[in-house]
Amino acid sequence: MQSCESSGDSADDPLSRGLRRRGQPRVVVIGAGLAGLAAAKALLEQGFTDVTVLEASSRIGGRVQSVKLGHATFELGATWIHGSHGNPIYHLAEANGLLEETTDGERSVGRISRYSKNGVACYLTNRGRRIPKDVVEEFSDLYNEVYNLTQEFFRHGKPVNAESQNSVGVFTREEVRNRIRDDPDDPEATKRLKLAMIQQYLKVESCESSSHSIDEVSLSAFGEWTEIPGAHHIIPSGFMRVVELLAEGIPAHIIQLGKPVRCVHWDQASARPRGPEIEPRGEGDHNHNTGEGGQGGEEPLGGGRDEDEQWPVVVECEDCEVIPADHVIVTVSLGVLKRQHASFFRPGLPVEKVAAIHRLGIGTTDKIFLEFEEPFWGPECNSLQFVWEDEAESRTLTYPPELWYRKICGFDVLYPPERYGHVLSGWICGEEALVMEKCDDEAVAEICTEMLRQFTGNPNIPKPRRILRSAWGSDPYFRGSYSYTQVGSSGADVEKLAKPLPYTESSKAAQGSSSKQQPGHLLSSKCPEQSLDPNRGSIKPMQVLFSGEATHRKYYSTTHGALLSGQREAARLIEMYRDLFQQGT
Repeated sequence: MQSCESSGDSADDPLSRGLRRRGQPRVVVIGAGLAGLAAAKALLEQGFTDVTVLEASSRIGGRVQSVKLGHATFELGATWIHGSHGNPIYHLAEANGLLEETTDGERSVGRISRYSKNGVACYLTNRGRRIPKDVVEEFSDLYNEVYNLTQEFFRHGKPVNAESQNSVGVFTREEVRNRIRDDPDDPEATKRLKLAMIQQYLKVESCESSSHSIDEVSLSAFGEWTEIPGAHHIIPSGFMRVVELLAEGIPAHIIQLGKPVRCVHWDQASARPRGPEIEPRGEGDHNHNTGEGGQGGEEPLGGGRDEDEQWPVVVECEDCEVIPADHVIVTVSLGVLKRQHASFFRPGLPVEKVAAIHRLGIGTTDKIFLEFEEPFWGPECNSLQFVWEDEAESRTLTYPPELWYRKICGFDVLYPPERYGHVLSGWICGEEALVMEKCDDEAVAEICTEMLRQFTGNPNIPKPRRILRSAWGSDPYFRGSYSYTQVGSSGADVEKLAKPLPYTESSKAAQGSSSKQQPGHLLSSKCPEQSLDPNRGSIKPMQVLFSGEATHRKYYSTTHGALLSGQREAARLIEMYRDLFQQGT
């Protein structure tokens, strides 16, 4: 790697020029979830002092949301630390004693996370029958064999056949279905039960992937997601404790809550007007026209400086405050980018980044917590899984709005009862989750109670004493739970989403082609997108950076992916300014 060389004597270098005048680069982080807090913390620890974190909501944490009811803490968002070996979330929690009260039963193993590894899953049908344990085990073994095959397409470059439609769900459903039908030993009644179980398992997979349907998840890209070895761990005091640990090193004045951003105006220097600059807007001039595309002669915001001091980025907040910056780290969810990217960035995002946003997927996975006075399930039961016998021939995981409850794949038993009481956690995803979010608590509790009565065959199950549920899909600051590689997308789209702006000519051309560094350029050649664009004069590199779970190619959808992505973007800036900081500029 070529070492960074200081070019403080170069009058053409925008980095050193700005630092000589201001002493510190100004960094604005949009979002106070794990990615945003990790980025801010890393910058502060390396000597950056002009850092601001803008959080739209009234709390920090993002998609980590722990709610305390009585003596128990319930997770509406992230619940498990997925894997321990090398997982930064695990090491942070373990080092600070957050796992001391985690019971051995809560260290669940296996691909699907459970509140307890003890006990057994009870598979129940809509006719009130429990599926025999041996049938469940036989089906589970078969299903897992086929699931392992889905990993081979990416990991071993196995070609995807047309019949699978490059869909994890389509491939899995048909492969399992054919194997069940070809089994000469099972009677027809058993085959029917196993065929119906396919849909239940695929609903679980849909919730795990946070897709509307596992049918929408790319088969060719499925194996790129990487599982960290080790058990899944629950934090008894709440996952928010991890968030609070990250925030502890950040001075309170740096994080501004209730501060939604309307627009990020970037590449301001190239949008320099022919007329006079304008001052940063206050509350009195909210209606100033910013233009539709940031192209041509649009006036840059955040003026009022000398000609050579134009701020490259200006963050326009919903409350009309305008915050100029050298760099902005955007950590908003993929769901928000899908909904708002066209208005959130001026000028608009490059075509290839917009295409990546559209190709990648994000859906909604919600939880429904039901608290009961007494358990109606046996002590050996760790979950109640719902199998609809009339879905044995079904090939869809989509239901009409009035049947939204059919997407509930089951209820897990929260463990241990000494901590939580007698609580079940239901899972629902996709468009049906959005329908559920529109219902009131009373309606959801009533429907869930009827389902429990129907599947257990016990008409005397009382209504729950309390209900608590998430609503990630309809929350305007999230628009979904977490990301997945949708059919038609790949890990390359994740990389495109993560690439900082502005692009250079070398990063527009393809993949890894080298470009000559500009004379007097500060930066290491390991980041070609940091070069200055000779066709546009001296532009500030890395004006807009992107982090969040959806930008991590191996660990998308996870809390550790979010944290690592924030540290990654901070590291870009730390490397960029290292020589200047070492000189004490």
